[in-house]
Amino acid sequence: MKSLARVDLERSVREGVKPLYLLLGIESFLRSVGAQTIADAALNDTMLREFNESSFSLLTDAVQSAVAAAEQLPMMANKRVVKIRDFAKLRDADEQILIAYLRNPSPSTVMIFIADELDKRKASSKVLLDTCTVVDYSPIKDADARNWCKARLKQLKTSVDDPVLNEIIRLVGTDVQTLSTELDKLSAAAIDTKKITLELVDELIGRSRELSNFELGDHLVANNRKRALETLYRLLDDGAEPVMLVGLIARNYHQLALGKYLLARGGRDEVFRNIGMPPFKRDSFIATLQRSESSKTAKGLQLIAAADLAIKTSQATPRLQLEMLVCELAS
Repeated sequence: MKSLARVDLERSVREGVKPLYLLLGIESFLRSVGAQTIADAALNDTMLREFNESSFSLLTDAVQSAVAAAEQLPMMANKRVVKIRDFAKLRDADEQILIAYLRNPSPSTVMIFIADELDKRKASSKVLLDTCTVVDYSPIKDADARNWCKARLKQLKTSVDDPVLNEIIRLVGTDVQTLSTELDKLSAAAIDTKKITLELVDELIGRSRELSNFELGDHLVANNRKRALETLYRLLDDGAEPVMLVGLIARNYHQLALGKYLLARGGRDEVFRNIGMPPFKRDSFIATLQRSESSKTAKGLQLIAAADLAIKTSQATPRLQLEMLVCELAS
């Protein structure tokens, strides 16, 4: 497997594009940017881009169509680009078609495979990992999120102090698509001063979302299914994206698992040295830790991961998957 850090992708494609790429991980915003970077480098010499760039989803398209497109010669260009998504829907009977192409790719085509994750049981997954240049798009950490936000705000010609930026990330999380949306909203609101303040963050993102997020986590831990569903519906009606809500629930459960460990090791002070928490929620969080069970938290994390995968592979509607997740977590 030829691995490439996502921060090195732009430099790598300037030196020359490879015939096969696998963009792997659930950070969909940066993954899309990566796919665009590869395509732009491959097609920088063509005026007929629309004739040399194709996208296929195995939810709706046959893998034979994608391979046929990849085997076509480019039109008045040196390269053509073919993107393939949704491998979870690749039929076992079609695996050998894909494997045959991977082992002998067209030298004039750049094929970009895009996936949240791979089913390691499939033979095609092993061949993908063996033959492709793999770029990791796992969820980013807080430090990377801060760096990305600073770069985005520089583009928007808007400034923010570090404590305010930390508050934005604490409220929103590290999903880059969601951060992008919130930063655009905050920048537009700060058009006169060109500076995002804590007051503006509180007004536009605000305590109402934070309280709802905490409430949802508390109701899940307390097995209060009715109140958990009521809170979920309120968040959805306020415009929260299902994928973001799964991320927030996961964040709550990760905090529970870490907090439980820290509380046993070093007590309350150790918890809040490592977990950021507004003062008005600290007593409630400690009480939640004391009544939570480590085994239930671990099971909850498994259920959250399964729901996240189901949403991203279009198994039923995102809203239904969230409702089922909340019902299972609060059982």
